[in-house]
Amino acid sequence: MLLDKKIPFKYIISKIKVELIYILLIALAVNYITRAYVNVIPAIPFVIPTFLGTAMSVILSFKLSQSYDRWWEARKIWGGIVNDSRNLILQLQAFVDDGANEEIRKIALRHISWCYSLGQGLRGLDAAAGLEKNIAEEELRYLQSQTNKPLGLLQLNTRSLRKLKENNQVDQYSYVQLNRTMTSLINYMGMAERIKSTIFPVTYRLFLHMIIYVFIVTLSIALRDLENYIEIPLLVVIAAFFFLIERTATHLQDPFSNKPTDTAITAIARTIEINIRQLLAMDNVPEPQQPDGFFLN
Repeated sequence: MLLDKKIPFKYIISKIKVELIYILLIALAVNYITRAYVNVIPAIPFVIPTFLGTAMSVILSFKLSQSYDRWWEARKIWGGIVNDSRNLILQLQAFVDDGANEEIRKIALRHISWCYSLGQGLRGLDAAAGLEKNIAEEELRYLQSQTNKPLGLLQLNTRSLRKLKENNQVDQYSYVQLNRTMTSLINYMGMAERIKSTIFPVTYRLFLHMIIYVFIVTLSIALRDLENYIEIPLLVVIAAFFFLIERTATHLQDPFSNKPTDTAITAIARTIEINIRQLLAMDNVPEPQQPDGFFLN
C-alpha cells in the first residue's frame, strides 16, 4: 500500500518506460513524415485530438473508478478479517472453560498462521512458508496434502472447536456463536479469492493503449507547425500522464499482486498477530510491520 510519502521519480518512470520509448519513436516518425510529405498529408484540425483526448479521459476515469472499487473491496475484506479475528479470541476466552487454555492457545496460533498463509497464497507466494513456527509437526504433515493451505488451517480449528464441544468445555449456544465467526472468516477468504481469480478484461487495456497511440499521432500532425524541440517533448509529456493514470488503474485492479500498490495484507496480518498474542498474554509479541520506503507491504 502506497504511503503519504514522496514516491521516487525512478519508480514512476519505470512503470511506463516502454510506452514512453514507443511514443518517442512514433512522435519522431510522424514528425518526419508530416514534414517530408507536407503537401500530401492534410492538416488535422485540433477538434479531432481534442475529441480523442476527451474520450480517453472518460474511459480512464471509468477504469480508475472500477479498479479502486476492487482495491477498496479487498481492504474492507481484510478489515473484516481483523474484526473477526479479535472476536474469535474474545469469544474463546468468554465461552470456553478455563481448563481449555492450551486448546485456545493452539487455535490462536493456527489462526495467526492462517492470516499469513492466506496473504501469501493470494499474492502467489508459498502459502506454507513460516507455518512451522506456530503449527505442530503432525498438523504440518496434514497441511502438506492440502492444496488450499488456509482452508486446511480453518478445518483444523473447526475440529478443535468440535472437540471442545464434545468435552463439554463449551455450551451449545456458545458453540453456535463460535461457528458463526468461523463461517464469517471462511466467507471473507472466499471473497478475497474471488477478487484474485477474476481478471479485469485485458481487451480494455489494449483498446485504451490503441486510443492513446492514435491520439498522439493525430496530435503530432495537428502540431506540425511547432518546432521539433517543442513538439516532441510535449507529446511525450502528454502521453506520459495518460499512461501513468492507466498504469495506476491497472495496479489497483489487482490488490494481491505483491506490488507497492497492494493492500497491506502482511502488515494487517502482523497487527492481528500482535492483538492475539497480547489478548492471550503470550510471549514474543512482534513489532508492527515497518514501511519499505514509500509503501507498506
